[in-house]
Amino acid sequence: MEHELDLIVIGWGKGGKTLAGTMARAGHRVAIIEASPDMYGGTCINIGCVPTKALIHDADIRPGNGFDPGYFDEAVRRRDKLSAAMRAKNFSMLDGLDSVITITGRASFVSPRRIKVVAGEEILELDAKRIIINTGAVPAIPDLDGVQIGGRIHDSTTLQHAPLPGTLVVVGGGYVGTEFASMFAHFGSKVIVLDRGPRALKKEDEDIAAEVLGALNDVGVEVRVGASVQRIGQDADSAMVHYEQDGHVRAVEADAVLIALGRTPVTDGLNLEAAGIELTESGAIKVEERLSTSAEGVYALGDVNGGPQFTYVSLDDNRVVADAILGSGQRSTADRVAVPYTIFTTPPLARVGLSEDQARSRGLAIKIAVKKVAEIAAMPRPKIVGDPRGIIKFVVDADSDRILGAALMHVDSQEVINLVALAMRQGVTSATLRDSIFTHPSSTEALNEVLGSFNR
Repeated sequence: MEHELDLIVIGWGKGGKTLAGTMARAGHRVAIIEASPDMYGGTCINIGCVPTKALIHDADIRPGNGFDPGYFDEAVRRRDKLSAAMRAKNFSMLDGLDSVITITGRASFVSPRRIKVVAGEEILELDAKRIIINTGAVPAIPDLDGVQIGGRIHDSTTLQHAPLPGTLVVVGGGYVGTEFASMFAHFGSKVIVLDRGPRALKKEDEDIAAEVLGALNDVGVEVRVGASVQRIGQDADSAMVHYEQDGHVRAVEADAVLIALGRTPVTDGLNLEAAGIELTESGAIKVEERLSTSAEGVYALGDVNGGPQFTYVSLDDNRVVADAILGSGQRSTADRVAVPYTIFTTPPLARVGLSEDQARSRGLAIKIAVKKVAEIAAMPRPKIVGDPRGIIKFVVDADSDRILGAALMHVDSQEVINLVALAMRQGVTSATLRDSIFTHPSSTEALNEVLGSFNR
């Protein structure tokens, strides 16, 4: 079969599916191709943001203490029901459009304008004026003895459906490892984090990282730093992680092991060479500021292009490409300012802009406002909900008073950070934010007090 189209989208992630709908509603003929029916809608709703945060929520509200596999199993069933409903909705949103062809199959390039799709026993060849690569990323697995996903060794996807481990070893003290460590500890697992660096969360300022690690310690998480994993063995009963620390080879036994060492773009099997599409040194598809690749008419959206790996960045990628195709062509990734992120530990850590370390390394003249949440008189909400832990820190330009960055670790920080990011994008000074009127009792009103107390 051969079809000539206006647009082909490979992968059903946030950016690609949104662009497919926009193009179809504008009268263009579109095909969207997804390799797995379990991934309609992309990583976020199926194995990433939504299902993991559903599990985190259930872990946080778990009644009582102790090890309760039955409660975990019920949380997983709720997670699955939620993802299934969202997956079906995502599929229907495109499959219901007359000008969209939805195909479940594996796509590869034949040439810059032609795609081959293997869909079961059928092979399709599709031509299009433009092609979007939206294949996302998968967990990175190191080349170490015994480290492959299966049995008791997991990545962030497979661990969500594993039996609740009595003991979990997390390899990697970054964002994913920290978030999963917090979640499983709240489900009742004994969690040990192995990080090869001098401290976990190395991209955060030391005082911010210490606050997060303190919250992990509160639920019994043990973090071992300077621990370089050498190999992992497993049998029917347990896994054994062998690591080097302080010049000594040590071992720790676990019911399950999570490999949390980042994510890598999915490009295998796409036959990018046939289209002349170049990769970066890290294996991402190389794009310029308007997300076009080295092949004319081919764009890369989302995690596969090597940008920040967040679903909301993929959504903004869609805006950039939609403007390139349907609009003025002026929008680009260079327009992005103050993109926030959140680690959903308990309580969550949200950050935007520069950390103190980053600002000082650039030689900027800055002033710092930092305060522990428990010490903020004008912030009763965390006390009301029973969790006054955390810290708030602002990095502000000493001359202009403009906000350069902020780290918020407290109840509701995932919401408050969006206000701070908006203020940064609009050039609002810290004094203006300090003197703004916020509802009471809320977590936002902490800004009234914290931004009035610069201490270094």
